[in-house]
Amino acid sequence: MHFPRPKARGTHFRTRGSGIHSGDAMQRSARLRRRAAALAAAAMAALAAVALTPAGAATARSAAVRPGDARLDATMAALNSSDLIPGTAWGADPATGRVVVTADPTVTGARLERLNGVLKPLGQSVELKRTTTELRAFLAGGDAIHASALTGSRGYCSLGFNVKRAGKPDAFLTAGHCGDPIKSWSDREGGPEIARVPAGGSSFPGDDFAIAEYTAAVDHPSQVNLYNGSVQNITGARDAALGETVRRSGATTGPGFGVRSGTVTGLNWTVTYPEGRVSGLTRTDVCAEPGDSGGSFFIGDQAVGLTSGGSGNCTTGGTTFFQPVLEALSAYGATIG
Repeated sequence: MHFPRPKARGTHFRTRGSGIHSGDAMQRSARLRRRAAALAAAAMAALAAVALTPAGAATARSAAVRPGDARLDATMAALNSSDLIPGTAWGADPATGRVVVTADPTVTGARLERLNGVLKPLGQSVELKRTTTELRAFLAGGDAIHASALTGSRGYCSLGFNVKRAGKPDAFLTAGHCGDPIKSWSDREGGPEIARVPAGGSSFPGDDFAIAEYTAAVDHPSQVNLYNGSVQNITGARDAALGETVRRSGATTGPGFGVRSGTVTGLNWTVTYPEGRVSGLTRTDVCAEPGDSGGSFFIGDQAVGLTSGGSGNCTTGGTTFFQPVLEALSAYGATIG
C-alpha cells in the first residue's frame, strides 16, 4: 500500500495466561470452564424451549436461517454472548444444520484453547474451520475518502453511498471503523475538509457504519464509481439474499481493475476483529483489501452494503463481510440520494 491505514480505536487484547502466576491461571481456567458450561446450558435451554413450543407459535429467528432452524439460532446466541476472541467469525449454515466457526492463523496457543473451551460444550452443532490469512477490518466507495488536513493524521477509506435526510445536510455512508477514528474527511490526501462525522455518527463495534455530513460544496450524485470510465446510478436500497451475485467498488482495488464481483455465501455472520465484535454481517466470496472499507456493495441499481472486513486479498482471493446498508439508513433516518 502507498497510504498508511488509519488506526481504529479499540481495546488491545492479549492472550489469556501471559504474565500471570499459576494460581491465577488455574482460577481463570476454572472461570472459563464455568463460562463455557453456562453458555452450553443457555443453548440447551433454548433448544428445549424450541422443542416445547406449540405448533404455529411465533418464534424469533435470525435472517441467516430458514424457518424451522431455531436450533441454529440458539447456538448463534450462545456464541454471540461468549468472550471476545479476535480472529474468529461464525454464521449458521442451514444446509448442514450447523454453525460454521472460522479461526484465522492468529488463533493459537491460549487463544485457541479459549475457543475450544467455548465450542466443546456445543458439540455437533458447530463446525470449526481454519483460514490461512488473517481476519481484519479493511482500513484505508467507490471513491477514496482521506483524513483531511484538520485531523493531523493520514489514512483513507472508501465512500459507500450518498444519502439524504429531511432537514439535515446531505451526507455519505462509510464503515464505522473508519468514522470512529477519523471525523474529518477530504477527497484527497491531506486536503481541505469536505465532510465531517457528527456526534453519534459512527457505530463500531457492534455495528460497522458511519455517516459524514458534507461541509463543502462538492458534487455528490447517487452513483458508484465502476473504475472503467463509467458509473452505476443507485436509486434505492435492499437486503441481499443468499446466493445472489453482488458487486463491490473500493478505492484500493478499483483503480486499474474495476469493480469486483462474487456471491453472497452467508447472512447474519458475527466477526470478532482485534478492535471488537460486529454482528449481523453478510459474508461473500468477493475479494477486498485495506482501504476498501466502507465501499459500496450493490446489485444493479440497488445499494446492499458497506465493506467491513475479511481475510485474503485480490491476488489470491478471499472472504469479505459487509454491513447491510438498510440498518445504517434506518439508524440515521436517511434515504439513498
